[in-house]
Amino acid sequence: MNLKSYLNLYQLLEVDNSTKEQRRSFGLTQILLAHKPVNQLLAWLDFHTSKLHKPLISETFTSYLYGISLVLVIVGFLAGLVSGLALLNYNGHAPVNVIYFIVMVIALPLLTMTLTLFSMFRAHHTQSVLIHLSPSYWMEKIVSLLPHKIQENLQNLKINPLLANWIVIKRSQLIALFFSIGLLLSLLLVVATKDIAFAWSTTLHIDARSFHNFLNTLAFPWRTWFPSAVPSLELIEQSQYFRLGDRLSEEMIRNASKLGEWWKFLAFATLFYAIILRFFMYLLSVLGLGMAVKKSFLSLKGVDILLRDMNEPIITTNAQESVKKNETTLQGTLQTVQKLDASYDMVVGWAMSKEQLHVLNDSMQVITPLVYDVGGTNTLEEDAEIIHKSHGEVLLYVKAWEPPTMDFMDYLEALVKSVDKVVVVPVGTQEEHYNAEMKFVTIWARKLALFKSEKVWLKR
Repeated sequence: MNLKSYLNLYQLLEVDNSTKEQRRSFGLTQILLAHKPVNQLLAWLDFHTSKLHKPLISETFTSYLYGISLVLVIVGFLAGLVSGLALLNYNGHAPVNVIYFIVMVIALPLLTMTLTLFSMFRAHHTQSVLIHLSPSYWMEKIVSLLPHKIQENLQNLKINPLLANWIVIKRSQLIALFFSIGLLLSLLLVVATKDIAFAWSTTLHIDARSFHNFLNTLAFPWRTWFPSAVPSLELIEQSQYFRLGDRLSEEMIRNASKLGEWWKFLAFATLFYAIILRFFMYLLSVLGLGMAVKKSFLSLKGVDILLRDMNEPIITTNAQESVKKNETTLQGTLQTVQKLDASYDMVVGWAMSKEQLHVLNDSMQVITPLVYDVGGTNTLEEDAEIIHKSHGEVLLYVKAWEPPTMDFMDYLEALVKSVDKVVVVPVGTQEEHYNAEMKFVTIWARKLALFKSEKVWLKR
C-alpha cells in the first residue's frame, strides 16, 4: 500500500460502474479478507486495474513528484556543502569560530525537527491560522511547478489534505538529511585539505569551564565510546578567541597545532544531531505517510459503498405471499417448498456464471460443496459431464423472466435420472433482491407440473 495504490483506487472509483452483485461476488471470493477493509480494497484494485486508462494518474503524479524531489535533494545537498565551506573558510589570519558551525549542525536541526514534530501533530488539520506552516500548502505549490500540460491532466485530482501534509513532511526530511550530509562532507574535505585553526568566541560572558560543561552535555551520545571527540577543558581554554586589533593572543599561537582537534567534536555533532536524528525523523515520516495512505484509502469517495456492497449479503425473502393464493391449484401436480434448506449436495445455475451463483447462495443463505453453471455457452458434452457428477439433492437456479426452453427441459429430464431431488428456484434481478414476480413463477410452475415427477420441486 503506497501513494500509487491510493491514486489508482481514486482513479478506479471515478470510472467504476460495477453492480452490487459483481461487488458481492468479489467479496465472496475474498472471504479471508472480510474484516480487513484495506486489504479488500487492494485486492479489488488489483483485480480491476486493467480498467484504468493510460497514462495512469499515479504514474504521472509520482513521476513528476519524484523528479521535483530529486532536484530539491540535489539542491539541498549542494546548499549544505556550500554552507559548510563558507562556515569553515579559513584565510590563515583569524581562526574559524566553531560557534557558527555548532549552531548550524546542532541548534538549527533541533529547531527544524521540533517544527517538524509540530507539523506531524498538526498534519490532520486541513486549515491552520499559520497557513504557510501547513505542509499541504506547500504541496499545492509543488503541484503548481509542474508543466502546464501535466497540471491539466491532474486538474481533477483531489488529494486528501492529510496525505498531502505527510508527502511534504517526508520530502522535507529527506532534503534536510542530504543538506546535513553536505555539511559533514564539507567538514571532512576542509579538514583533509587544510590545516585549520579552530577557536570559539562570543560576546556573551561565558567562561571556559561553563562552555566545557555545555559541550560535554552535548557530547553525551558518543563521549563514552569516543572520549577524544569531546573537547577538553584545556583545549577550550587555549582556543578561546578575543579579537582585538586583528591580533591573536600569544597563547593561541603557541598552541596552534592543538586547535585543529576541534574537528572531531564537530564531526560527531554533525553525525549525531544533523544526520542520525534526522534519519530517525525521516523514518517517522515514512511511518506517518503509510498511516496517512491507509486512512486516506478509507476516506475516498465511494469506498464506504464499495465495502458495504462487498461485505453485506443481498437480502431476499424465502416466500412470496402473493403466490400463496395459487398454491392449491398446482399443489396436486407439483410439489413446492416455501423455504430452502440450509445446505444442498450441489447447486447448479442455468445460463448463469459461477460468480452469480456464489452471490445467490450468499443471498439465499445456502451452503454447498459443489457449484456448476450449465446451459448458456456450455456444450452438450459439458452439461452431460456435470449431470454425471450430480447426486443427492440439487438446487437449480433459473432466471424467472426467461420461460423454460426445450433445452432446459431436456437437461432437467436427464438430471432427474441421476439425483434424488431437484429444487428449481426462479430468481429475479439483483434490483428486485432476487425475488421473482408472481406471473413468472406461475409460468414455471405450469411448465414443471408437466413432469409429474416426485423428484422435481419448485421454490414458491
